[in-house]
Amino acid sequence: MTMLPKTNEQGFFEIRLESIGGLGANLAGKMFAEAGVLWSGLNGANFSSYGSEKKGTPVKSFIRFCEPHIEIRDHSPITTPHVIGVFHEALAKMVDVTSGLVADGTAVVNSTREFDDIRRDLRLPYGTLVIVDALGIAVEERVKINMPMVGALLRVCSFIQPEAMETVIRRTFATKAPHLVEANIRAFRRGYEEVRIQASPAPTEERTFVRPSPRFGYETQLIGGVIVAGGNSLLKNVSGSRQGFLPRWEADKCIHCVACDNVCPDLCFVWEERVDKKGRKQMFLAGIDYQYCKGCLKCVEACPTAALVAEREVPGFAEAHSLKHSFSFMKGGMEAWQ
Repeated sequence: MTMLPKTNEQGFFEIRLESIGGLGANLAGKMFAEAGVLWSGLNGANFSSYGSEKKGTPVKSFIRFCEPHIEIRDHSPITTPHVIGVFHEALAKMVDVTSGLVADGTAVVNSTREFDDIRRDLRLPYGTLVIVDALGIAVEERVKINMPMVGALLRVCSFIQPEAMETVIRRTFATKAPHLVEANIRAFRRGYEEVRIQASPAPTEERTFVRPSPRFGYETQLIGGVIVAGGNSLLKNVSGSRQGFLPRWEADKCIHCVACDNVCPDLCFVWEERVDKKGRKQMFLAGIDYQYCKGCLKCVEACPTAALVAEREVPGFAEAHSLKHSFSFMKGGMEAWQ
């Protein structure tokens, strides 16, 4: 019989997957639960956070396992997991992804950076940190990030055998996309093998789970529901929605044809008025405001001169190359209208 390495007071071993819509965390959670329940003799449950699952927005997937004689009557979100899988490390800008991790827990992070940098940004001074380049593997094998992440997660959840997960992968993709079965198997195996692991002593005090609260509620909402900043979505930073790539602008190749701006769904491109060689006033592309870039790369496809190219994002690139917009009414208030 499969024995869980540790459980909480209810007898559950709990896993929480932190991701953004489109990376396959929901399917990864389903496959993980299936491997544990149907092929490893455990009792288990899986469910995801719905309502905000639009592509590029934060989502969570939850998996609970317990011994076969225990019934699962708890279907609330997992707040103190034993294992956390971070599919997209930029989520830490918007969400406390390691909130509530138990003292001897494990965080599996999709990244190529060093341990100290990730611990600092994820505010994770304790527990085991596992790093896997899931994006690099997914790009090379032409699959989604979820398969190498499942492999890395299974490396730390040794109560499920890799053969069980491979069976689930084959069953899942045999009907949906049979031509991707072997590629997903390879990505899973590479995720399992190509991990870096670092353990850190458990703290005397664990981090408690903090549930985010809305900025406005029934006690704090302004009278009449007034929005003081017209078009206030301009304040939002959507850079956490990028799935690992962003457009890089090469100014010397640009002909300022506006093809990029025509297909951009947001406000990424910054234009300024200049005088051309014939003395006429024209609009010229000055740069990209990466605050609004979700990494859809439609601009790269539309650019006729290859002045925009897809580049894998590295920490600090967007901040160093971003040209900020200047919006007169961005902050709101009466003074903005005078």
